[in-house]
Amino acid sequence: MTSILIIDDELSMREFLKILLEKEGFKVSVAPDGDSAFELAKENKYDLAISDIRMPGMNGLDLLAKLKALQPSLPVIMMTAFASPEDAVTAMKNGAFDYITKPFNVGEIKKVINAATSKKVLVEDISLSEMFPNIIGKSPEMLKLFDLIRRIAPTPASVLIYGKSGTGKELVAQAIHNHSRVADKPFVPITCSAIPESLLESELFGHVKGSFTGAIADKPGLFQMADGGTAFLDEIGELTPIIQTKLLRVLQEREIMPVGATRTKQVNVRIITATNRNLEEEIMEGRFREDLYYRLAVVPIRMPSLKERKGDVPLLVNHFLQKYSRVLGKEVQDMSSYGMEVLMNYDFPGNVRELENIIERGVALESSNIILPESLILSSHSKGKVQNTPSSETPLFIAASDEEELFQRGMEDIMVDLEKKMIIHALKKVDNSKMKAADLLKISFRSLRYKTKKYEID
Repeated sequence: MTSILIIDDELSMREFLKILLEKEGFKVSVAPDGDSAFELAKENKYDLAISDIRMPGMNGLDLLAKLKALQPSLPVIMMTAFASPEDAVTAMKNGAFDYITKPFNVGEIKKVINAATSKKVLVEDISLSEMFPNIIGKSPEMLKLFDLIRRIAPTPASVLIYGKSGTGKELVAQAIHNHSRVADKPFVPITCSAIPESLLESELFGHVKGSFTGAIADKPGLFQMADGGTAFLDEIGELTPIIQTKLLRVLQEREIMPVGATRTKQVNVRIITATNRNLEEEIMEGRFREDLYYRLAVVPIRMPSLKERKGDVPLLVNHFLQKYSRVLGKEVQDMSSYGMEVLMNYDFPGNVRELENIIERGVALESSNIILPESLILSSHSKGKVQNTPSSETPLFIAASDEEELFQRGMEDIMVDLEKKMIIHALKKVDNSKMKAADLLKISFRSLRYKTKKYEID
């Protein structure tokens, strides 16, 4: 018979849970405080502990640490009448199985208890990587990431994912949502830099009919569409000060004000954000609100670059080979040993996204069933590496040995070609963000948009 230890300083709560769980067929012991609960745990082996957080004497978090030291595999569910994301995060980081806010309904507590006592959850050798099939990796860095996702997903805490472009930040956000208590609710992503500043407020908060030219009907925004579920805001560092202030209100008050509306609307949304910027530096420069940062980064997650987890490269290569052989209708089954050596010695400035592009091109170019080194096109900007570039592509800067050809082509053609190449290069460098590319090229966003259309650059 499954045995459960209940710890709560309120007699009514102890009695309620004891009656409820005994009716469900569990063997139940109760304790009024942390000290007496720990004495019971030393004398008896329990399958589950349910503890209040705020109690006189030894609090629930201290008891959690002692119980996990005594019996590391013991699942512990924490309860509190004072909803606090910080408490939830601390509890989950310290090994709690789940976190429940009082008052809770009977269905909710039964669901969490059944999950905690099920054999699937209690099997200690469960493969973390198998829990997240859409995220490829078995390196120590990724296993740590998987464990953190598993711990924080059931909590309501806001999460800030930071890391370089191409590391898979949206995949992690989706994984957190999929393992949360609102996995059956909407997951709504938005890339802040992809939307013009003039439209971003409407996209996030919605608008009412007639609020501006073209607003022919009421339109719900991101937070209304994600109500009850998760909103994922990528490139959060691109938000203007005005939008930052409005987002802070969503986090503090759980309400939004659609553009043109006269009344606020309540929303219940978990917010996950991501950035490739150093927001602490942005705060120092006055470009990002410090109070918003701490609201967003209750749980910060750092994404390791592919360079930091080279052991995952063969797994990723195999995954992308299968994917693009299927997509492109080819039978490319393997990577040559020398080709794999080339990849293992490459720094991947574009991270996993760059590796995916390399493999897609390799599968497309390869005529045999194995990718050879000559089918691998690598960036020339990785230290110590030489770019393997098809002859149809012109280098960004032209060598002096080609000056006769230059004079034959003419200055105007050369300048047009160079301008086009600089735009393509800038867009690749900033992951196709036109706003960032315009800053890099020191031209206006409108000018860049005109030139990309003129040169037919996607």
